[in-house]
Amino acid sequence: MERFFFASGALSAFIAVAAGAFGAHGLKGRLSAEMLPVFEVGVRYQMYHAFALIAAAWVQSKWPSLIATTGGWLFLIGTLLFSGSLYLLSMSGVAWLGAITPLGGLAFLAGWACMAWAALRASARSST
Repeated sequence: MERFFFASGALSAFIAVAAGAFGAHGLKGRLSAEMLPVFEVGVRYQMYHAFALIAAAWVQSKWPSLIATTGGWLFLIGTLLFSGSLYLLSMSGVAWLGAITPLGGLAFLAGWACMAWAALRASARSST
């Protein structure tokens, strides 16, 4: 799983850079003044969680566990739901897409909790 999460993180970072450039150059003037920042938030959180996926790969290689794997999957799901919904919302203007965004945020939170849990469990095992 660590190779999958690392490759997913690297690919997600690549997409975030491309989306950021597209937003800065291709969407300026096409999106409203209200929607361009929405798109940029999607890019920012995608990049944060691209690094989180790379961290999940490291956690999985150092302290392999189901909880570490779950955390990596939650980062992937969170990116799709959070950033994906913001990209679609900003470009389509379909307001109900904003209702999906918090689900992605919850997935991010759960992923970070899993990473902490994996580290604490590994620490508790190594000290006994």
